[in-house]
Amino acid sequence: MEKTILFPKAGGFIHGGDYNPEQWLDRPDILKEDIRMMKKAGINCATLGVFSWSFYEPKEGEYHFDWLQHIMDDMYENGIYTILATPSGARPAWLDATYPEAMRVNRQGVRNHHGLRHNHCMSSPAFRRKTAEIDRRLAERFGSHPGLLLYHISNELGGECYCPLCVQRFRQYLDDTFDHDIEKLNHAWWTAFWSHRYDSFDQIEPPFADGEGSIMGLNLEWKRFTTWNMTDFLKSEIRVLKEITPDIPVTTNFMTLYNGLDYRKMAKELDIISWDSYPKFHNDEETLFDTMADNAFHHTIMRSMKKDNPFMLMESAPGLVNWHPCNKVKRPGVHKLACLQAAACGSDTVQYFQWRKGRGSFEQYHGAVVDHLGTDDTRIFRETAQVGELLKKIAPAAGTRVKARTALLFDWDNRWAIQDAKALSQQTKAYEETCMAIWKEFLKLGVEMDILPSDADFTDYDLLIAPMLYLLQPQTASCLKAFVQRGGQLVATYFTGYVDKDQLCYLGGFPGDGLSDLFGIISEEIDTLYPSDSNKIRFTPEYTSMEWQVKDYAEILRVRDAEILAAYTSDFYQGTPAVTRKQYGKGKAYYIAARTVPAQMRPLFTQMLTDAGITPQNLPEGVEYHTRTGEEGNYAFYLNYAPTPTQIENIYGTDLLTDTPLNGSLTLEAHGTAVIRLPQQ
Repeated sequence: MEKTILFPKAGGFIHGGDYNPEQWLDRPDILKEDIRMMKKAGINCATLGVFSWSFYEPKEGEYHFDWLQHIMDDMYENGIYTILATPSGARPAWLDATYPEAMRVNRQGVRNHHGLRHNHCMSSPAFRRKTAEIDRRLAERFGSHPGLLLYHISNELGGECYCPLCVQRFRQYLDDTFDHDIEKLNHAWWTAFWSHRYDSFDQIEPPFADGEGSIMGLNLEWKRFTTWNMTDFLKSEIRVLKEITPDIPVTTNFMTLYNGLDYRKMAKELDIISWDSYPKFHNDEETLFDTMADNAFHHTIMRSMKKDNPFMLMESAPGLVNWHPCNKVKRPGVHKLACLQAAACGSDTVQYFQWRKGRGSFEQYHGAVVDHLGTDDTRIFRETAQVGELLKKIAPAAGTRVKARTALLFDWDNRWAIQDAKALSQQTKAYEETCMAIWKEFLKLGVEMDILPSDADFTDYDLLIAPMLYLLQPQTASCLKAFVQRGGQLVATYFTGYVDKDQLCYLGGFPGDGLSDLFGIISEEIDTLYPSDSNKIRFTPEYTSMEWQVKDYAEILRVRDAEILAAYTSDFYQGTPAVTRKQYGKGKAYYIAARTVPAQMRPLFTQMLTDAGITPQNLPEGVEYHTRTGEEGNYAFYLNYAPTPTQIENIYGTDLLTDTPLNGSLTLEAHGTAVIRLPQQ
């Protein structure tokens, strides 16, 4: 597997973050000190201009770029490269005063006032024109700068707009989507119910707060449209930059599992995937391992969008943030763990928000490498400098990739459809949490698992998990059948295959679209359980002595031609099938009809891995493991989140962090790490 170095002229890993020198232009002493301290911390890149529009263009048509030229030149002379952002994430006051259409209209139909971030209408011709003008001038002035590595489009794109421009654009989007046939839309949205039939596309409105919100198809298409419209705005910025500097790559920073946009649609327009990671460290609800396992899930979501290339950790906090319910600082040693986890999961950058804390405004107390104290002798600065040294030591691993043979299916469309479905319990649907909990069991087994949409190419995989695949895309069923037919191991769960892409229920039994043939079952009913309800799943003696606890949901199955592995132990459906397996071609299709505790499912997952020819790792509790692969070598990452030392056997290679050969045993200190170059096979 070849390496893909993101930024060859910078070499190795990028270590840097958001830098806002425009806040300190009246303090040349601070700007000079910033360069010195960046070098001391091992910073080799800084992101500039994220929120600089009012400095670039203080009045319409009046441009000031010399200050940025000076900063970029000074950084480059000191070995520090630049990621240059476009400033569309926060507009200057003059723009909104001159072009009020640029401000969004909220779900109540009221236009917002100037302020905040991303308070812009994606459809506004005026805002698109002004954004294009400033982007063009930036590209013309700085596109050939030797220190420029990457364009960063806007910042944390998000939100929706209900203004007249967006309403009209939504109608045109629907007109095109439904082939200019209003009756096709009426059928897909089942508008005969409650007499909601439309005569023309001009009658359709978005789901305003006091308007139509009872048509599932409308609600889903509005979310799809918002993604489409935001992506179109993203493309409009990219287009300007690529016309002038086609060889400079582009990215935009995503946010965890942001609910408002389908990132996989937007990812297609980007050269590199990047995202912002801000876990709630040291909280009352979970262990450090669980917090970091959740974070690894998010890393994997991002990595899987362009799995043949490294991704970027664009933002993280070297200390605390200022917007969590409880803004707790990272305990000593945890920053190193978080940064190496990003690298272990496939990131070739570790970047921060922010380099230096600002004196005022909303993020004045958001963590930074340099505190208001302004010195390089703080704990956080020392830990940041330590990460800089560690990234230099593991530089050979840059450009390598994480290669997985297992995958979990996670869809934004499916997520939105489940959220909107008037079914189950509004309090316990927990689609995201269910996916994450199952994925984490494979993490504990030391098995790499990508996270894919249900319409992805499954060719590279031998095992798939499809939790709560309620909505089926047009080709999903046939692709899953082909996957199992060729020998794949597949698990699906309750609430699978109920509706098509328009949220119309399948007729003839769930799961629909032919999946009942794949699994050999039909789901007749789904029972929603109160917390006080109790049931269990007991496996047949021929299979295992396992017993699983049931919670939240239990489907009542009719088995056609599947093998029954387990049955319910109580309620009126006592003795009916709860876990089934069907041989389909060369593979096996499992169906788990109830929600249960993922840890109890681990023996089943282990059996499936064995059948798929995949060997789990024997990891101590609290240890996370990943492997990155390249043509020049493979690198194993071990991260110990436990507060006590631990030992791992059968480890061979060289620990790059300590330059120590390992001949069978690895000792990890409390919160210790190792990055091992494995022997060539």
